Amino acid sequence: MTQLELSAALVAALKKRGMKIASVESCTAGLISKIITDAPGSSEVFDLGITTYSNEMKTRMVGVPEEILAAHGAVSPETASAMAEGIRRVSGADIGVATTGIAGPGGGTPDKPVGLVYTAIACSEGVSVTRLMIDKPGADRHYIRTTAAEKVLSDVLLLLERL
Repeated sequence: MTQLELSAALVAALKKRGMKIASVESCTAGLISKIITDAPGSSEVFDLGITTYSNEMKTRMVGVPEEILAAHGAVSPETASAMAEGIRRVSGADIGVATTGIAGPGGGTPDKPVGLVYTAIACSEGVSVTRLMIDKPGADRHYIRTTAAEKVLSDVLLLLERL
């Protein structure tokens, strides 16, 4: 499925259910917002997208507890979960999505290498977090971001099919 097909399918599925989505992105740098809004009619289902790279803004904008950031770091399932819940709460959307990770080329460590991304989806049923390790040979910053953004939006589509 192309990004435009993904966008159109997601917007149609959200419209059909009368639902809204919001995003908070770290490593994907606004790509989720871009993909969603590529579809005509996206303004009916998408109200807010935030891109934040600093821990301070994760706390200030969407309420990620400082304790989570101190204990687990910005790139962690706990932070991804708090980000998704936070954007859902702040925006009033039915679904909140979040990404946090290390897109590279620098910044990786043995415990958190380049290509590690956590995605999260928060909805009335709870929060689901997915760990991605995008380490395909030749995977650059663009590939890591694109793969993570497309994966979380595909997961939202699967969630909508179950609702």
